[in-house]
Amino acid sequence: MDFFRKNLRFFIVILTFLISFFSFFSFYPTPTYKHLKKLEKEIAKARAQKDEILTESVTTLSKGLADPLTELKEKRKLSDRQIKEIDTKIKGSQIVFKNQYITGTTQLMLGLDLIGGAQLTFQALTGSGVQEINNDAIAGLIKVFENRVNASGTAEAIVQQVGKDRLLVEIPGADPEIVKRRLLKTAFLEFKEPAKFVDTKPDKKVDLSKPDQYIWLTTGITGRDLKKAQAVTDGAGNWLISFSLKGPAIEKFGKLTERLISQPLAIFLDGRLISSPTVRSAITGGEGQIEGSFTAEEAQDLAVQLNAGALPVPVKIIQERSVGATLGQDSIDKSLKAGVYGIMLVILFMILFYRLPGIIASFALILYTLVTISIFEHTITLTLAGIAGFILSIGMAVDANILIFERTKEELRAGKSFFNAIDAGFERAFSSIFDSNVNTLIACFVLLIFGTGLVRGFAIALAIGVLVSMFSAIFVTKTFLSITTKFSFLRKPVLFGVKI
Repeated sequence: MDFFRKNLRFFIVILTFLISFFSFFSFYPTPTYKHLKKLEKEIAKARAQKDEILTESVTTLSKGLADPLTELKEKRKLSDRQIKEIDTKIKGSQIVFKNQYITGTTQLMLGLDLIGGAQLTFQALTGSGVQEINNDAIAGLIKVFENRVNASGTAEAIVQQVGKDRLLVEIPGADPEIVKRRLLKTAFLEFKEPAKFVDTKPDKKVDLSKPDQYIWLTTGITGRDLKKAQAVTDGAGNWLISFSLKGPAIEKFGKLTERLISQPLAIFLDGRLISSPTVRSAITGGEGQIEGSFTAEEAQDLAVQLNAGALPVPVKIIQERSVGATLGQDSIDKSLKAGVYGIMLVILFMILFYRLPGIIASFALILYTLVTISIFEHTITLTLAGIAGFILSIGMAVDANILIFERTKEELRAGKSFFNAIDAGFERAFSSIFDSNVNTLIACFVLLIFGTGLVRGFAIALAIGVLVSMFSAIFVTKTFLSITTKFSFLRKPVLFGVKI
């Protein structure tokens, strides 16, 4: 136990490396990977067939219609867990290593400029309550579209006005079907109470096949009163929507459910009844659940649409086409090579100039690169601007190490022992490193607030890199320096580039 306590910092570094490595890379036997890729194509085909037969609402398939995805699951004996693994680990993955035995992949989300995507053109339409498409209507539409696209896991999408009543949406990735479906749904949620009872069932529930059982009266509580909606599962594995209300709607909903105890409360989506649970007790906390025989994908779609809000005006898609990467593959390859060569030259410089500390800084830099890219994989869509921000943050990570090493060399020249010189070097350099990084983070914050598109991607990538670089320079480098100086043969001034 004492050994682990004394070397706690070292084990934290090793654990960070392992988590980052296996978070960023996924390894499969090559035959298994080929089989999963084949299943991915079959699942995509089944989902496309399902989209063709789905009704305009996001509720489940009508009775009598087979679900192609369910049939595929039964035919291939696929579990929900296997489908989730294919969606998260195989779909959209990039191969970084492959031979006849092992295939290594990553799941970096790449932007339009790197992999291309889909370009959709929408036209805003007039209708009931909307006599004219003005700037306010378009601005509201842009906001809802941006919320829905970003909530669906797609970042760096471009949503802009084209002409008076049209919007151009460019979405990274080769499979825009899910995002397109989420954009087109109106998703107007409304709670209603029964105004007239017809053919009441013993359990007070409404038969969805007989919508005329009740005449419903609006309660005034709609999707605009939602604070948050989230797709969840119950104990039996059924998908439903958990929601919470905000503002005056909380008290209003509490009084409504208190009045409707033992009676049904209807939930309408886009004018269609999707659920009619019986109120068991008053709900005073403003939280509840929407049941509707949802599949996992349908529940997630509905949660995204409810969180983004209803479309302010109806829209239709008038053009859809695939677009290639704005940068050629040759440009992408050269940019990646430049980044790799830049890191190698920095490592070479650090080793030649700082010797033993330079070797340690190189290990810290490799760990920094792995941790940062692993965070990118789960947080942002990486564009060329984001890569530029990442490479810039590498320079700042090395800059922090240089400050530390120069301060340490000054302490060694002053005659201090290695242990005291390292502690004093880190202590003297910390304030300069901290101030420099805080100033950079302030600039990133300003770019994030006032920038758009690629500028925001650059700011986010740079900010993540700066934060990780502080961990790398202060924590990782100091840990390895402290460990190496425990060996007497390494406590030599010449190994630190100091002549005494």
